[in-house]
Amino acid sequence: MSAAAACLVLGFASGVLAESVLPTPISEDPYTNPEGQHKTQVEPDSFGHGSTVVSAFQTGRVFGGGSSNIGWATTTNAGRTWTTGMLPGTTVNQGGPWSFISDPSVAYDPEHDVWMISTLAFGLAASPFGAPSAILTSRSTDGGLTWQSPVTTAPGPSSFYDKNWIACDTWPASPHYGNCYTEWDDSGLGNRILMSTSTDGGLTWSSAVSPGDLPSGLGGQPVVQPNGTVHVPYTANYSAVRTFRSTDGGLTWTTSVQVATQTRHAVAGGLRSPPLPSAEVDGSGKVYVVWHDCQFRASCASNDIVMSTSTDGITWTAKTRIPIDPVNSTVDHFIPGIGADRTSFGSSARLALAYYYYPVSSCSVGTCDLTTGFVSSLDGGVTWSTPKQVSGPMKLSWIADTSQGRMVGDYISTSFAGGYAFPVFTIAKPPTAGVFSERTAAARLDVNAPPPATTRTRRERLRYRQHNRPADDGFPTAN
Repeated sequence: MSAAAACLVLGFASGVLAESVLPTPISEDPYTNPEGQHKTQVEPDSFGHGSTVVSAFQTGRVFGGGSSNIGWATTTNAGRTWTTGMLPGTTVNQGGPWSFISDPSVAYDPEHDVWMISTLAFGLAASPFGAPSAILTSRSTDGGLTWQSPVTTAPGPSSFYDKNWIACDTWPASPHYGNCYTEWDDSGLGNRILMSTSTDGGLTWSSAVSPGDLPSGLGGQPVVQPNGTVHVPYTANYSAVRTFRSTDGGLTWTTSVQVATQTRHAVAGGLRSPPLPSAEVDGSGKVYVVWHDCQFRASCASNDIVMSTSTDGITWTAKTRIPIDPVNSTVDHFIPGIGADRTSFGSSARLALAYYYYPVSSCSVGTCDLTTGFVSSLDGGVTWSTPKQVSGPMKLSWIADTSQGRMVGDYISTSFAGGYAFPVFTIAKPPTAGVFSERTAAARLDVNAPPPATTRTRRERLRYRQHNRPADDGFPTAN
């Protein structure tokens, strides 16, 4: 299938931009290759800038690892419409040399006006599930509406790389404005973390550099402060969140420091759900890191979403639970994706958090109700909104299977654009005749708190409910 043939324009069910809209599919698996599970899409990342959000996700998930290709979806009008397609020049399914591809991550470089999607490609000919592998960067110079064949960020002829992530310096006053940073780990070196930097809009990349203490871990997420300092939180063997930084534009990276310990409850049903951190930065440069953790629950019976923050990447606040549910509830929360509105800061920083959850943590493969939730904060995480059920529930049999369990993704994403929060996540319906119906979806949410119900008129209450109801897309949803 050609890149042009795969490109579609989708519209939200509501055409009124002032409304919140819940959830709308923004892409679909177009492939039929026998290695992939069709139709499946998992593991979305996204980034927002201005009124644009670009998302990328695995499409046609393969049981043993990776996917048939990476799909993308872009809105340039704050969610009124989405354009979607598949990356060209990547896997053999789209004119490229690689067997499979995984771990998409999205960034924007405003200095060079380039959108980028970082991916992990692996397998050539007789070795589809291991080395060789490479970190690739696909570029778009027209606002995320068409994509070029990728450049190679890091070749790995004798290694298997994992869990890449990309971020760019979007701050005009930064001394390193326009630099972009890619992180990944080398499993052949015990998951040693590596970094590479681009100063020309992702066309070329520096040789890989390790942080000072040669740390090992997974899921590093670079974020850049307005002063140009880059911080990279990651999980160290699922026992602690640690971070390292660069103050010289990626030339050198410090030794790592600990953010907090990690304690996790095993998510029921064998769902693939590593406790990877999700990181963001607000307009003042405050760094927010969240992950799922069971420390605050009696007997570690279920997970909360917890958070730690820092202004310098050296000193971190003690981890605190985001109070989505009471500590004695049965709810299990996991796989969070935090977004921060970079036009806000300090005591008025606007945060948005999407996550998956089970209403009952002690469920089984057949009874677990996998659901997408959302909360937001208007004061930098001091207080949080009442949780909203964005989509679901889904049964585990409706989603792609992998060698590490059923999968909606090892991560999820939330981005701000045009004043709205855009969580991007996976939704699913029951398979039909053995064919999945698992797609990438987005919601557009106004995080500004509505007036208390007691102060609204009947007409205002009705209008608010209408504006916040799910789009009727045939998928099971609820408010």
